[in-house]
Amino acid sequence: MVYKKYRHTWLLTGVVATGLWLSGCSPKSGAAEDAQVQAGAPIPGGTLVYLEQQAHTSLYPPAGGFYPNGGILNQITDKLTYQNPETLEIEPWIAQAWTISNDATEYSFKLREGVTFSDGTPLDAAAVAKNFDTFGLGNKALKHSVSEVINNYQRSEVVDAHTVKFYFSQPSPGFLQATSVIGSGLVSPATLAHPLDELGDATKVIGSGPFVVARETLGKELHLAARKDYAWGPIKLAHQGRARLDGIQIVVAPEDGVRIGALLAGQAGFIRQIQAYDEKRVQAKQFPIYASSTRGINDSLAFRPDNPLVADVRVRKALLHATDAQQIVQTLFSEHYPQATGVIVSTAAGYADLSDKLKFDPEQARALLDEAGWKPGPGGVREKDGQPLVLSTYESLNYVQNKEVLQLIAQQWAQVGVRFNVLAGDSGSKTLDSLDPLKTPVIPAMVGRADPDVIKSNYYPTNRNLLLQKGGVSQKVNNFVDDRLNSLLDAIAREPVTTQRLELTREVQHYLVDQAYVIPLFEEPQVFAGAPWVKDVAFESVGRPSFYATWLDKH
Repeated sequence: MVYKKYRHTWLLTGVVATGLWLSGCSPKSGAAEDAQVQAGAPIPGGTLVYLEQQAHTSLYPPAGGFYPNGGILNQITDKLTYQNPETLEIEPWIAQAWTISNDATEYSFKLREGVTFSDGTPLDAAAVAKNFDTFGLGNKALKHSVSEVINNYQRSEVVDAHTVKFYFSQPSPGFLQATSVIGSGLVSPATLAHPLDELGDATKVIGSGPFVVARETLGKELHLAARKDYAWGPIKLAHQGRARLDGIQIVVAPEDGVRIGALLAGQAGFIRQIQAYDEKRVQAKQFPIYASSTRGINDSLAFRPDNPLVADVRVRKALLHATDAQQIVQTLFSEHYPQATGVIVSTAAGYADLSDKLKFDPEQARALLDEAGWKPGPGGVREKDGQPLVLSTYESLNYVQNKEVLQLIAQQWAQVGVRFNVLAGDSGSKTLDSLDPLKTPVIPAMVGRADPDVIKSNYYPTNRNLLLQKGGVSQKVNNFVDDRLNSLLDAIAREPVTTQRLELTREVQHYLVDQAYVIPLFEEPQVFAGAPWVKDVAFESVGRPSFYATWLDKH
């Protein structure tokens, strides 16, 4: 059983570690509850055990792109707006109405009244202004970074207690959608007074969401409790009022077998990160699997042209055509991981079908390498001026089966005379080396966001800068800058006319592949599994779960 869409009334799942048991997952008995069960109505109460593969790192909202972070922030924070995960339309939430200037340089939001953070402070215009001034401008003293989803931010204005206005130095058409994302979760001014290195402690993060942090064992376990006075969920949701669950127990369980075993044994209700090879084991027990689209950049490889070995576009194109994405999908994944046909997911706004440019063609790859001067050498590795064509990269634990994907690509590239080393590395060396094009000429790439700005976020020099323009941290190279690419990315971020913005989005995707800066591989969803008795879990638009309406049917 597989659910790919995300209705607010759908089931979802839960997960737990070996030796942990659901706390309070059986609702109270009684005539009223029995009548509800017979009618199929939701039953309040109980604690959901949710197993995570990785521990969260920082709960500063712009760091919410890391799924363990976002999975927590989605329960404890609200957003100005709500992006409907089916239609992708922006709907009211904390902001009940808004206006946007014709050139998308001014946004005004009218806020709901009576909303408070869990520490009792009002979620008013001043608090919203403080949040977006921090997200849009950063705070160097506290090391709060600028959010990658906010472009051209200039300042805020508190018009009155429940009206806030934002000004931008240039058009910022993606800002409305940016107010709906995990990275724009609203937190109390007291939270924003903490330096970044203290925000890994969840107890210091105060939101206005349906759950609050009750207690935490750092790196191991987090307990969330329902906020009893919560009364301001997204306006169009069927469920309103406080969360149905009494709480959520989030347990870090890195081992796949532990998470799945706990789920199937009834010790957990919901788990994240089901590997494709484990799906049949879960489905055989009639437990549903949820493949939630991330609607952003496909799982890809990105090149760093400041490395001389991949500076020649002919070499990059050769490696693109030496990559058999179909074999990767068929060998390692399930039907939930479609082969990439473009830079972004096929259901994303502005998607361009680039299938004709992404064909696996090893003969063309060999011809391009010959043309670029790389000739067959000893041991089957091509050489040029005595230098072998040997590239290296680090596996990414954030992407599914990334080590296996990279190792299979290494086998494919070896067929055309290129050695590709897949490194593990300790966290320190990996982080530094991944920012040096001379040490890491190729890197895995993928990011989720349901807006065309996601492309700018991934490749622009002052955002994630996956291509490492201007040499990254390397002191030995600083030559590669693609002004054409950057102008296209800038244009996407400031074009207020939707049709033109989507056309620019398609144009930049063609350009990225024409220059062979990226090799798209497959669409990577977030895959969860859950117990059949866990009901009504929803997902936000890029696949993070929401347990606001969830309930436990353990009868």
